[in-house]
Amino acid sequence: MTVIATESLSKRFPRVTALDRLSMTIAPGVTGLVGANGAGKSTLIKILLGLSPATEGSAAVLGLDVATEGGAIRESVGYMPEHDCLPPDVSATEFVVHMARMSGLPPNAARERTADTLRHVGLYEERYRPIGGYSTGMKQRVKLAQALVHDPRLVLLDEPTNGLDPVGRDEMLALIRRVHTDFGISVLVTSHLLGELERICDHVVVIDGGALLRSSSTSDFTQATATLAVEVTDTDRHPDGTAALTEALDRAGVKVRAGGRAPGAGRVLLLEADGDRTYDTVRDTVADLGLGLVRMEQRRHHISEVFRSDDDQAPQRADRPAGQNGGGRDAA
Repeated sequence: MTVIATESLSKRFPRVTALDRLSMTIAPGVTGLVGANGAGKSTLIKILLGLSPATEGSAAVLGLDVATEGGAIRESVGYMPEHDCLPPDVSATEFVVHMARMSGLPPNAARERTADTLRHVGLYEERYRPIGGYSTGMKQRVKLAQALVHDPRLVLLDEPTNGLDPVGRDEMLALIRRVHTDFGISVLVTSHLLGELERICDHVVVIDGGALLRSSSTSDFTQATATLAVEVTDTDRHPDGTAALTEALDRAGVKVRAGGRAPGAGRVLLLEADGDRTYDTVRDTVADLGLGLVRMEQRRHHISEVFRSDDDQAPQRADRPAGQNGGGRDAA
């Protein structure tokens, strides 16, 4: 089953190409749409909601054509906009009930769903306070609640962690993951913070300048590398533990690539991993030297490496001026 599909989807403005022949499919689950500001993420969401026509190509959401069935799409999809668009003088309950009624729920059902949804996002105790007195994190939760209140099959969340502190970001990411795990609602979430999406997404789509760089499962993006990180602590016997360990590992045939200080009191070596033999050799060598072994773990790839590897390889697109990456207000 596919929840979103695009084929050669393009959106061009007089001076900007916001989307450039974008073809992709998105399955049920939590999918991250990654790209820098101006990469075309918000433009894509507007097209998927049937709010902005594509210049060329096609797109379908839940099997519905965005060009001709926008109304039906918006009945089945929830949308959390990026920018603050909440009325300050009404309560969260009043606003979310209003949005539920706009989505077609009858009055009693709208009130019941509103109470349940505000409880889910952690605003039940504050539901009667005017939104204007809410913190940024609480306002983001109101926007999430109105996207969920009509029990959609899919929600589109545009930069939901914008303006949040680290604790607020963690709480919002946990809520987003629960949207799918607890209620079976598929999620497309945009962000320019790559580490966030690695934590909660099943699948990641990377776009740059409106074009597709890569689409893959999160596990493929973050697969293990052939590098082993080893952190040890110095001892009186070996004041520079990494130097002694490097020399001993070299004699044992284990290649050390780099070394340095860890954030705490330890020192870190990066080794070439060669299966279980490397683990056994490191453990035994650290013990023989009397060093303290803090951690030993295989390093993993990160989504950010996709941008670094493609920057040097991607050819300049003929229909876009050099340096133009789809920036500007309409190509966010």
